[in-house]
Formats: sequence, structure tokens, C-alpha cells
Amino acid sequence: MRVHFSSAALALALATAFPPAATGASALPAAQQQSQVQRDIAAFVRSEMRERQIPGLQLAVIQGGKVVLTRNFGLASLQYQVPVTDASLFSINSATKAFAGVAVMQLVQEGKIDLAAPIGQYLTGLPVAWQAVTVTQLLNHSSGLPDVLDQRSGKLVGPQPDDAAAAWTAVQALPVEAPPGQRYRYNQTNYVLLAQLIEQQGGQPFTTFIQHRQFDVAGMRHSGFGDAKDVVVGKASSYVLERGGNGYRNVIEDFPVFMRAGAGINSNAGELANWLIALQSGRLLAPASVERLWQPTSLNDGKPAPWALGWPSIGRAAHRAVAGIGGGRSAFYVYPDDGLAIIILSNLAGGQPEQLIDTVAGFYVPALRQQRGGAYAAHLLRNKAASTGFDGLEQKLAAIRRQHGLPEPAEDDLNAWGYRLLGRQQPKQALAVFQLGVRLYPQGANGHDSLAEAYEADGATAPAIAHYRRSLELDPGNAHAVARLRVLAPD
Repeated sequence: MRVHFSSAALALALATAFPPAATGASALPAAQQQSQVQRDIAAFVRSEMRERQIPGLQLAVIQGGKVVLTRNFGLASLQYQVPVTDASLFSINSATKAFAGVAVMQLVQEGKIDLAAPIGQYLTGLPVAWQAVTVTQLLNHSSGLPDVLDQRSGKLVGPQPDDAAAAWTAVQALPVEAPPGQRYRYNQTNYVLLAQLIEQQGGQPFTTFIQHRQFDVAGMRHSGFGDAKDVVVGKASSYVLERGGNGYRNVIEDFPVFMRAGAGINSNAGELANWLIALQSGRLLAPASVERLWQPTSLNDGKPAPWALGWPSIGRAAHRAVAGIGGGRSAFYVYPDDGLAIIILSNLAGGQPEQLIDTVAGFYVPALRQQRGGAYAAHLLRNKAASTGFDGLEQKLAAIRRQHGLPEPAEDDLNAWGYRLLGRQQPKQALAVFQLGVRLYPQGANGHDSLAEAYEADGATAPAIAHYRRSLELDPGNAHAVARLRVLAPD
């Protein structure tokens, strides 16, 4: 079903979802400061929701082991114009894997699982080539196993894409893709095996284990597993934008039961906050086990793997974070060294709320803003361009950075903004943004490719060819540039 929802109506929904915080003459300076922070966060979130066309969103901030901010924005249902409330449930998709990681560590803590042990030590009947993969290699996606989910089609492998048993048989007949531990590749097979491991060593079905050992302990009374086939009370509808951003389509979520260690939890920001607090306060795991859960892992050559144990690891020199990220619509970051966690749940697949989290965190950790505040700089620049035009973006950005003490926007922040403008049929504005990106990051092959695409959309063939060629010089493997040059400059 296609849903049309005007930008004016969406803007009205966002404006009324979070009225400005009241302040009084008697308020203490600290209270006034906190109120201003909350207003600034709300303004940022509203702006990003409009930019990304996110219908509904929940936000929670945990600081020092306590929830210091919860807010709801927009609509849980476009069809029925139902607002997001504290009780609204959102799909967290692959962020479910963080719960699976905690479950494994609960069994490690009880001496029932060894992270370094091969999976063949616990599960019988697996292909010989699978048996040496360790539990850690399943958790951090370095197993090298074939994927039970075809990433191109989004369907299960095998001749019967809706048959779980047939898919599991089919994937076991496929060759392995790499030796265990050699490389990272995100893979749903890993978490099917982990579900089997948890069930065997935990003595109960995976979903029951999570209910009893995590939901119940953390007070998550409304959270549970389910997809579009299930009746889930209070569930926010899930959407994806039509091509070009003209309207929405419903997302039909399909999380087969045998794959629910990898996806399938529905929850809300408040209950996820309870879970994170329970995890960090020792109610789910001992502190040493939590530390091990979030410890970075490595590949065979010693290079860091992108995941810890069920949690993506946001590696950087300071203000490290571990995350749960799912479906491009829901995410949470924990900053263990800063005593902070941010949760953002939305109902738009592709809205990528994880891109907003560092900016929200920067309101609470000023040093993080100085390090990771480029997205906030892009946000302020976008607002400035909307009010004063796209001419002189570089000068406007310089003024914003001086005023707020912010770093430059990341190349990806500018690239994403430019493509959203292209999707709205605004090629000249997109050109200005991509040109800024190329000036800031002249050695970025992707930036030149994006700029070429904008020139092409604007009918400027010669500069499009020039930037496709420059992109190809910087990245000889850029297949998109090769394909476009064959069309635009066949000789």
C-alpha cells in the first residue's frame, strides 16, 4: 500500500510532538542550561526527521545509570494518524543481536559456553567445514560461512524462499566463503547457529531464554518478538520511502522464528533504557563479563574486527562506543568510558538514526562534540542554506565552525545530504553540496563520483565526465564511474 503524507502535515506532527520546554524566572541556572540542552536536542531531532522524512521516533538518554531524557516525536501510524507515545513499540531488527550476545555471555559466565571453543563441540550434524568455527567468530561475523539470507533478494536461500527447513538444508550445502577468522562479513547464518547454541546450553527456546533471563529481569513488560504475521499491541507501523521520496510504502517485516537471534525484537526506548541500565548495573551480567562482551575482537592477522561480541564496535581514539543497529531504523550506542547511552528508535527503514546519536551524545560530552561534531555542523549548515540559499556554502560552514567550535562535516554526511537533494529533484542544490564535499575532501573518489552524478542530473555532461574520470583515477575499481563513462564518453 502506498501512503501519501504531505510534508506540511508531517512538519505539523513533529512540531506538536515536542512543545518547547517551559522556563521560569525562578529556575536555577543549571536547570535553565539543561532545559536549553533539551530544546536544542529537540530542534536537532525535528530537523533531521524532516530532512530524512522519518514519520515517528523515540529518544532516550541514559547518563550516570539514570534516564535523564525521554521524548516522543511524530506519528507511529501514518494511515491512522496515531502519535508516538511512551508505549509505542518499534522494530529493532538486527539490534536483536546485542541481546543474543548478552545471552551467550550469560552462559559463558555459568561455565556452559567457552568463547574460544569450536561450534562443533556443542552442535552435532554440522558440515565438516563449519565445525571449527569458534563461538567468538560467530558473534563477530568472521566465520566465513555462507549466508542463509540472500543479501540481493532479501529472501532465504534455496528453491523455496519461505521454507525455513529447506533454506537451512540449502545453506549447509554451499561452500564456505573464507577460512574462519580471515575476514569480516555480516552474516545471518552465524546467529542461527548461536540461537541453536543458546537453546542447547540454556535448556529452553531462544525467545523464552531472552524473555526470562533479560526482559523479565530488566522490567521490559511490553517487549517481545514478532513480525508482520504477528499481532503486536502498540506496534508502530514500519515504512520505507518511495523512490524519489514521494510518499511511503509499508514494510512487511518477515523475521522467521529460526532466525530470531538475529532480528525480531519489538521494544520502546524506555524499556531498552531499562535493559541497558540492568546490563551495566550487574543485574544481567557481572561487570567483568560486560567488559568482555564489549571488548574489541580481532581477525587472524591481528587487525580489529568491526564487531565485539554481538555488538558493533564504534572504534576511535577516544569516547569509544558499542552499538546495536537494526534495519536502518533503530539504534542505540553505549559510551562505556563516558557513563552515557543514547537510544533512537524510528519507523522508517533507511532513516539511519545511528547517524544522529553522536550528535545527541555531544550535548552531554563536550569533548565528544569536538571530536565527532561534524554531523551537527552539517545540520546547522543545512538550516543556514535553507534560509539564505546554497551560495557560498564553504564560507557559511567556516562561520558555523568558528561560532560553535565544531569540526568539519564528514564526507559521508555531505554525501548523504547531497543525495537527498538529488532525490528531491534539486540538482543545483545537490551540486553545491557535492562541490563543498570535493573541496573539503579532494582525494575522495566517492565524492567526485557523486559530484559527477549531480552534474549529469543537471544536464552538464562535460564536468560530469571530468569528475567520473577523476573518481576513476582515485579508485580504479569504481564500476559505477566505468559504466557512466561508457555512456557519456564512449570513445
